[in-house]
Amino acid sequence: MLFSTKAEYGVRLMVELGRQPSSQPISLSTVAEAERLPLSYLEHLVAKLRKAGLVTSTRGAHGGYRLAMPAAEIRMDAVVQALEGQIAPMECFHDTPEGKVLCSHEDDGDRACSTKLLWMRVQGGVTKALAGTTLAELVEFSQPQGQSEADVVKAA
Repeated sequence: MLFSTKAEYGVRLMVELGRQPSSQPISLSTVAEAERLPLSYLEHLVAKLRKAGLVTSTRGAHGGYRLAMPAAEIRMDAVVQALEGQIAPMECFHDTPEGKVLCSHEDDGDRACSTKLLWMRVQGGVTKALAGTTLAELVEFSQPQGQSEADVVKAA
């Protein structure tokens, strides 16, 4: 399952914001330079994150962006959903307002899509992993003294 650059760059933006003291806004140009990301793309992504209530902005010479809440309270499923929309492993999946998952390959008859169970399990696993990961964990992991990748894999 591949996420787009929206998710990758947006998560990197959030990690960079999470590294800052909570009262200190950081400019997008500083984030773009630190993460080597295109500024114009970050402007698009930060608008989605603001709309989702994950970041706030301050205008002016010393303005910029900061997290809207502590990093420990920001789950990665909320970040990815704000950037990507529905977390679905296949384009044929659609959530209904009632919370059911429909597959566009299913007909109106009695028969379900032959692979729906598999893809629902994949979706559930991805969603669980994202929901179980906080921004604070990513910020800590990205620090030089953070856990090694082997330690993280063992803990999962």
